[in-house]
Amino acid sequence: MKNDLKPIRTEADHERAMAEVERLWGAKSGTPEGDRLDVLVTLIEAYEEKLYVFDPPDPIEAIQFRMEQLGLTRKDLEPYIGSRARVAEVMNRKRGLSIEMIRRLNEGLGISGDILIRSTRQDKAA
Repeated sequence: MKNDLKPIRTEADHERAMAEVERLWGAKSGTPEGDRLDVLVTLIEAYEEKLYVFDPPDPIEAIQFRMEQLGLTRKDLEPYIGSRARVAEVMNRKRGLSIEMIRRLNEGLGISGDILIRSTRQDKAA
């Protein structure tokens, strides 16, 4: 069994590691092949985490995405945010979300509170 494991630094390294994982797939845990598979998977995950870093959406983007998923209109947001004018202010980034709005959106639409409490992209630019 080869003992040439090294960090994955390039796309070519990644492709070689993926090919070897495919070859080793199904190896029994606790065997040299199974151990090698575990280490390769760990190295691949570390490489991909560095390569594919995504910023979570801002609160308004998250609300818009959830609206699209559920086929909702701005009128459907009124129970969570308030009056039609208030919904417009929030969705146009003129007003931030209050704690109560965040709670209602979290409970009613299942949007993560961690995302809803973030600053909007416009807030960050200001």
